[in-house]
Amino acid sequence: MLLILISWMYIAFTLLIWGTAGNQWLKTQVRIPLVKTILGLGLVTFFAGVWAFFGRIHWEFHLALLVLNVFLGWRYYPLWKRAVFQSYLRFQAWSWPLKGYFVVVSLLLLAQCASAPYVIDNESYYIQNIKWLNEYGLVKGLINLHFFLGQLSGWHIAQSAFNFSFLYDRFNDLSGLLLWYGFAFAMERLSIYFERKKRIDLVVGLFPITALLLFQFISAPSPDVVVYVLSFLIFYLFITEFHQPTRATFVQLTFLVLFTLLAKNTALTLALLPLYWFVVHFKTLNICFPKVALLCGLTLGLFVVKNVITCGVPVFPSQLFSGQYFDYSLPPEIEHFYYEELKKYGYFLTTENYDAFSRWELFLRWLQLPKMNGLFNKLEVLLLVLTPFVFFIIKEKGYRVVYGILVIQLGVLFATSPQYRFFLNGILFLTCLWLSLVISQRKAVYSLLFISLLPVFWAVLVPVNLNRFSNYRFMLELSHFKPEYTLTPHPNSKYQMYFESLKEGNLNYYSPKSNDFFWGTYNGPLPTVNKEQIEYFKTYFHLIPQQRTNNLKDGFYSKYLPDDTQRTP
Repeated sequence: MLLILISWMYIAFTLLIWGTAGNQWLKTQVRIPLVKTILGLGLVTFFAGVWAFFGRIHWEFHLALLVLNVFLGWRYYPLWKRAVFQSYLRFQAWSWPLKGYFVVVSLLLLAQCASAPYVIDNESYYIQNIKWLNEYGLVKGLINLHFFLGQLSGWHIAQSAFNFSFLYDRFNDLSGLLLWYGFAFAMERLSIYFERKKRIDLVVGLFPITALLLFQFISAPSPDVVVYVLSFLIFYLFITEFHQPTRATFVQLTFLVLFTLLAKNTALTLALLPLYWFVVHFKTLNICFPKVALLCGLTLGLFVVKNVITCGVPVFPSQLFSGQYFDYSLPPEIEHFYYEELKKYGYFLTTENYDAFSRWELFLRWLQLPKMNGLFNKLEVLLLVLTPFVFFIIKEKGYRVVYGILVIQLGVLFATSPQYRFFLNGILFLTCLWLSLVISQRKAVYSLLFISLLPVFWAVLVPVNLNRFSNYRFMLELSHFKPEYTLTPHPNSKYQMYFESLKEGNLNYYSPKSNDFFWGTYNGPLPTVNKEQIEYFKTYFHLIPQQRTNNLKDGFYSKYLPDDTQRTP
C-alpha cells in the first residue's frame, strides 16, 4: 500500500502539471479538476505512444519525462500551485460525512490495488502488453504471437508510462488511481448538490455506491475502468451544458471522448455526443473545428499507427480493414477464427449452436444466461425499457439524448460481442438516475454511501468465492488484502506460475507449466505463449509464429507449414 501511495503521489503531480500546461496550450478553460487530470493523462499517454514507435518505455523515457516535469512545473508554477490550493478549499467545503467516506474509500482503494489482480484478461494479455512496451516498445506483428496482444489499449500505453518497471516490478495500479479521482469528483458534486439541488449532481454523486463492482477491476490495468469513470464525467458535461455549450466545454468533451475511445473502442457510440453538439450548435461551435480536428487527427493517428505496427491492419479488432497489408499481418484463417470466437463468446455457445440459432433465439439465450451474466443482461434490458417513463418526471432533454446513445450502444454490442461489462457504464448511469428519484435527502444519501461500503470491506478483507455467481472460469475467488501488502503489493499476476523454455522453428519462447488456461501468459518472460496454443494453431491451421529476425524488437510473422491443408476446427 505504502509503495503504491508513493507512486500515486508522483503520478498525480505529473498529471497536474501536464494538465495545467495542456489547459494553457489548448485554451480549454478547465475548471473541473478531473477534466484537467484526464487532459494531463492524455498528453502523457500520447507522448508515451509516440515514444514507443521508436523505442522502449524504460528508464530513458522516465528520464525524459522527469526533465519535462521539471520544466513544466517551473514554467506553470503559479497555475498548478493555485490549482492545488483550490482543490484543498474544495475538500474543506465538504461536510464531515463526505470527508470521512472519502478517507475510508481511499484506504480501501489502496488495499485493493495492493491485493492480487482479479480480472482474467490480466493473465492473458494485460501484463504481457505492458511488458512488451516497457522492454521493446511497439513490436511489429506482435499479434502473430498471441492474437489477444493485438488488443493493445491506449490505457496500457498509459500504464506502461507509470509502472516504473526499471525500478520495481509490482506497479500496475493506474486504474485504481483513476477510480480515486472519479470518487473525488463524485464527492464534490454531492457537496454542491446539497446546496444547489441540481439532479445531475446527485446522479454523479451516487457513482461511488457501485464501489463493490468497480473494485474488482482496479488491481489490474483494466481499460473498462476508464469507460466507467469517464462516462459519468462525459454525461455530466453534456447534460449540464446541453442547451448552450461553450466552445471550451465542447473541446473538453471531445478530448474526454477521444481518450475514452483510445482506451476502449467498444465505447465508440460516446463519439455521438460531441457530434450532436457540433451539428445542433454549429453556428457557435464551428470556430472550434480546427482545434477539434487536430485532436481527432492526433488520436486517430496514434490509434492507426499502433495497430499497423502490432497487427498489420489500421483498425483492430474490426473486419472492415482486414487484409494482408504487410508480411507480418495476421493470416486470414486466424483472423476469421478470432472473430468467430469473439461473436459467440457473449452467448457461451459452440460454433455449431451459434450458427443454428436465429437472432431472436440468440437474444433469448443471452437474456437467460445463468448467474451474474444473465442478471446484468436482464438489468440492461429492464433499465432500457423502463427509463423512458422517467422522462415524464425529468424534463431535461439532455438525459433523453444520453439514453438514446445508450440504446445505440447496446444495439452495436449485441451485434458484435454482447458482454455485459461493455455496457456497464450505461447500467451504472441509469441505475444512479433511477436512485436519484427516490433518494435525495442528505441523511438518506449519506446512509446509502456508508451502507454500500460494508460489502466492499468484506470483499477486500475476506476471501469470497465467485463460482456460484459467475459463468467464467478462473474467476473463482476475489482478491483480498493481507497484512504483508501494507508495504509491498502483491505481484502483478494473481498466480505464481513457473515457465519452461521451448523452441518452435526459429522462435524461442516460454510456456507456463501446470495450467489449464489456453490463453494464459501470466507474468512470464518475453516472449511467452502457451505451448498448447502453439500446437492448436499448428494442428488446425498449419501455422506457427516465427521471429522476423533474431531481434525480438523486429517482431513476428505467421509461417505456413509446407504442404498444409487448411481446415477449421
